[in-house]
Amino acid sequence: MGDDNGLVTQALAGKRYALARLISQVEDDGETARAALAALYPHTGRAHVVGITGSPGSGKSTLVNELAKVLRGQGVTVGVVAVDPSSPFTGGALLGDRVRMRDLSGDPGVFIRSMASRGSLGGLARATGDVIKVLDAVGFQVILVETVGAGQSEVEIARTAHTTIVVEAPGMGDEVQALKAGLLEIADVLVVNKADRPGAANTARALELVINQNAAHDEGRWRPPILQTVALNGQGVPEVWEAVVAHRQYLRESGLWESQERARVETELFNVLREELLNRTLARVGRERVQEWVTRIADRQVDVYTAAASIIGG
Repeated sequence: MGDDNGLVTQALAGKRYALARLISQVEDDGETARAALAALYPHTGRAHVVGITGSPGSGKSTLVNELAKVLRGQGVTVGVVAVDPSSPFTGGALLGDRVRMRDLSGDPGVFIRSMASRGSLGGLARATGDVIKVLDAVGFQVILVETVGAGQSEVEIARTAHTTIVVEAPGMGDEVQALKAGLLEIADVLVVNKADRPGAANTARALELVINQNAAHDEGRWRPPILQTVALNGQGVPEVWEAVVAHRQYLRESGLWESQERARVETELFNVLREELLNRTLARVGRERVQEWVTRIADRQVDVYTAAASIIGG
């Protein structure tokens, strides 16, 4: 075990190779990873985690790159986690990394990690949460979590963030798309990127309408600002960061930072309990026995609730 604790110590001391190895360990899960996370946990809770999500093609990666540059210009250290729930392998995500790395490579104040599907959304969301904890523990002040895929996965992964930026682009029918995916409900900051394209003002107006409808019965709550950017040349990006800082201040002053943290921890605890209890039950009962119950349920001999009660009861 000494070696693994050594890795934790080295990562906390700022050794990048130790950090990279530690993250790989955590992604693979297992006993070693659990011990490392336990050692790191007291050092967590300091980073501001910012989720960046939105439809494919809206320019999220470019915006993330530009945000990282703005932050580095202010002397803020940045961890970037690019999550691709739709990809069973990291090919696409790594290519995105290389594009980003051209601007940020060699900067010790930036660390970029790609994560592809873990076979299930739950596995990916948990691994992402654990990687965020590692980056937080070793001292990255802001962690940008970009989701590459679309749909429910984005909502799931955005739940690990303090502040969520939803990126739209004109001419993609995104206003309707965003409503469908439930993305507007999780938006703390709305960005219309590629604002130099025709239709940007219409997209912003459509989003404004929705925000106004929601705000009518949400007195005193945070109202997501709608900002326009041209991320390719950095236009409007500093203002996006200002909005994120304002949101962080709102969370702190309203006491929501603490209550959201508690809610996040509770969700995580329940998820881990669910997984642990399921694994222990399967180990105790044996998969063959479970398959026998599956056959009986499929043959309509017994219903699923009765079967579950019998399995848990032993």
